Amino acid sequence: MEANRTNKNVLARPAFSPRAPEDLQNMDIPETLVENLMLRRLYTIGSSSINSLCFSLKLSFPVIQAMFERLRKRQLIVVTGMEGNDYTFTLSEAGRQLASTRFDMCHYSGPAPVSVRSYRAAVKSQVSKVKIKRQLLKEALSDLVLTDGFLDELGPAVVSQTSLFLYGPTGNGKTSVAENLYRVYQDSILIPYAVEFDGQIIVVYDPAVHQSVKTGDNGLDPRWVVCRRPSITVGGELELNMLELQLDENSKTYTAPLQMKANNGMFIVDDFGRQLVSPTHLLNRWIVPLDRRVDYLTLRYGAKFQVPFEVLVVFATNIDPKELSEEAFLRRIKNKVYVGAVDSHIFDEIFSRLVAEKNLPCRPNSAEALRKLCIDFGAKELRACYPADIVDALISISRYDERPVEVSKANLERATALYFGKTLTAQQKPS
Repeated sequence: MEANRTNKNVLARPAFSPRAPEDLQNMDIPETLVENLMLRRLYTIGSSSINSLCFSLKLSFPVIQAMFERLRKRQLIVVTGMEGNDYTFTLSEAGRQLASTRFDMCHYSGPAPVSVRSYRAAVKSQVSKVKIKRQLLKEALSDLVLTDGFLDELGPAVVSQTSLFLYGPTGNGKTSVAENLYRVYQDSILIPYAVEFDGQIIVVYDPAVHQSVKTGDNGLDPRWVVCRRPSITVGGELELNMLELQLDENSKTYTAPLQMKANNGMFIVDDFGRQLVSPTHLLNRWIVPLDRRVDYLTLRYGAKFQVPFEVLVVFATNIDPKELSEEAFLRRIKNKVYVGAVDSHIFDEIFSRLVAEKNLPCRPNSAEALRKLCIDFGAKELRACYPADIVDALISISRYDERPVEVSKANLERATALYFGKTLTAQQKPS
């Protein structure tokens, strides 16, 4: 599983911008949950201060101070000192016994969650309204050599922000196109550290797949993280259980499924049809979310709740969509774009860019020679991957021979033979 990252653009601030609650009564989660978090945190670390708990639990000073006063009044905590105007304190014996009971029920003592109701509102208010034009799409995919015709097919599919099949023969850039599409997003969104439903904690923010960005908004509710719109990629490792809530038996907390982590962004299923689970089973899991833009998640004990499914799902596959599933499923995939073989002009442009980027000495007419070699070695069509793959082979051969790298007909022939696993006859060799 991968998350795409970039630091190129200054992002627009999120449209959704909740303020930090200043009292317990205006929290959108039960007060007992705040109490449990505070008790478990103290149980875990031994002692703390109000300011330290504000930072670790991502709650405002007035909220932590109010809970501090409640616990102190109930003799569950003992003040041990002062740090300026801030108290330092630890659990009393009674507090430690209660905290131990709460810790056995759930180990989570991190940032306070938001309610599932607040999460739904956030996702709905942050649905991408990106205005896709050919020039913006061309800039987002500038690392690739693509025709205007292909961009004009792809653009409307991205505008829809629903679902997209990128299909065609292997080696023509489906994965590269999918993984670079996130660059069309020029804004940031808010992702909660965690969500609460029925007293259970579901961890959503994942630094492995979410890229946080700095903001100067000090009044923002710190339970939310400002992030780039996510782009999560999975391949052959995808299994059905990765699309459901995962309960950690040790901590007694849940982890959000991949599509929930990808909300307000992109979810790319690479090599669709190559997973251990059948395409039909995967599409069965998504038929309601793709159609109704909502998903239903189930806790271990059977309680279900609804979350938005505001994700651009991209399926990249070598298989014709008609061979993957029946028409009823394919109707839910709103857009299907074919990524085919490249023509001579595109092939030469890919080759030229590659040689320039690697700063390789190159003999004249090398691109034309490589095209002919690919066909002579049995390629039925020109594929976008051939220039990079064969030049990489050429570089490896030169290093093995301990000689400078040079792109020439003779060197390309040797590299192409290594790539295709064949040898040319004298009649086939390029003149």
